[in-house]
Amino acid sequence: MNDNKDDVRDEVRDDVRGRVDALVAAGRSAEARTTARTALDTDEPDAGVLLALARAHMAEDDDDHDDAAERVFREGLDAFPHDIGLLAGYAELCAHTDALDRPGRHARGPALLTRLRELAPHSPELLRAEAAGSSVSTNAKNSVSARRVQSFDAARAFAEAPTPQAAAAQAAQWAAAAPRDLRLAVLAETTDALAATGRTWARMLLRRGLEFRFAAGAVVAVLIALRITVLPSMPYGVATGLGLLLGLPFLGLRRLLRTARERAAERMAAAATEAVPGDEPGIGGDGFGPPELPPVPRVTPREYAFAGAGLALLLVIGVTAYASSLAYPRYDIVAHDTFRGLQGFDLREEFDPFGAVSASEKEESTARMYVAQDAAPDAAAEYLVAVMTGDFHEMRESYVYDDGGILPMETEGVGVVHDTWRAGVGPYGGWMRCHRYTDVVGTLRALCVWGDKGSMGMVLFAAADENRDAVEETARSVGADFLRPAAD
Repeated sequence: MNDNKDDVRDEVRDDVRGRVDALVAAGRSAEARTTARTALDTDEPDAGVLLALARAHMAEDDDDHDDAAERVFREGLDAFPHDIGLLAGYAELCAHTDALDRPGRHARGPALLTRLRELAPHSPELLRAEAAGSSVSTNAKNSVSARRVQSFDAARAFAEAPTPQAAAAQAAQWAAAAPRDLRLAVLAETTDALAATGRTWARMLLRRGLEFRFAAGAVVAVLIALRITVLPSMPYGVATGLGLLLGLPFLGLRRLLRTARERAAERMAAAATEAVPGDEPGIGGDGFGPPELPPVPRVTPREYAFAGAGLALLLVIGVTAYASSLAYPRYDIVAHDTFRGLQGFDLREEFDPFGAVSASEKEESTARMYVAQDAAPDAAAEYLVAVMTGDFHEMRESYVYDDGGILPMETEGVGVVHDTWRAGVGPYGGWMRCHRYTDVVGTLRALCVWGDKGSMGMVLFAAADENRDAVEETARSVGADFLRPAAD
């Protein structure tokens, strides 16, 4: 008869400890402390309940509650001086205490560890208490985040079940059989949310998120490499925008997982509050308890494989992009003595529009003026052309489009400027900028400059009544007549 009473009393105490731990895990520490203290006031002292009460105080991470936890530990050790749970918990509290703020409590830690080593030299409690004094505990080093555990369990459940709905039903049954198991509660809420209609994409991301991230990263990396090499006019914002767009589904999944965890905590806390002492947790409707879920690895071999593949891809793309960024197109300059029926004159001795360019970058250049065959010596030029070739692999659009760039766009003193615009690409790509103006004698003219990674050029010509498109086409055609891609 007494044995039966002891068994019932043990079941009640186990139930109280489980409810207190469940409330702490759900973030309801105040209710946990009330539950534990009520049980202690109405029954004989119990080491497990006292430990649960102390941890409910420690969960607040507050000096006053830490003081209260110490009082509980001392109360417990007065009654149960050899209980390794109380000894380890008290040692952890002392190890986490600031030596300057509570020097006495901090100093009691080593003595508690010594006593614990005598009673349980190889116990998990001792290992946890010893690690508590480290800046990064053993548990923290080997633990994984709640979201990772959640994702691992849900992905495994969907992979093993014939349908998403079957996975959700199985998880719900397990959670009902163990109402104070937070991990099972999270699994039930997660599978229920992801099994809903229209969540196919979210389930795919949960199970194949690595593949999706790898593909998205590869696409963005390729776009950046193209921007550096063959598509310099493409804004970097294209790659950035695409990366953000591809990341949006993951933000939705993270929000869904977070909501499921919150619902699970509320569900578990409600189950702990409503539990009746003497219940038998862990037995389902079919007579069997839920299975023990496997441990979650911090990194899986599959993740290592994708990480290695990603690093290899980035290395290849990075090396290729870097090598391409150093390369530049080669051109030969064709310096025409006559051009489009006009007579040419060499201006290199008195005219250098590219003086800001480093001599080490230059390879070849020409500057020529073209006038009518029978024009007077002081006649205005029909065309003024200056081109230069060299290693300009660092050429950027700002060098052409900005007023302070490396290419000149002088408008002061030329007359009345009517229009200035970014003209897009030059004769062989890169960038070009133009403007139209009326010179001092009333002639409508146009001036365009361009730059790419292998050439720079300037064309000034009489524009008549040409519009923007006509001006750009004329400038490109003149530039192409003076530059030829070099033979390989």
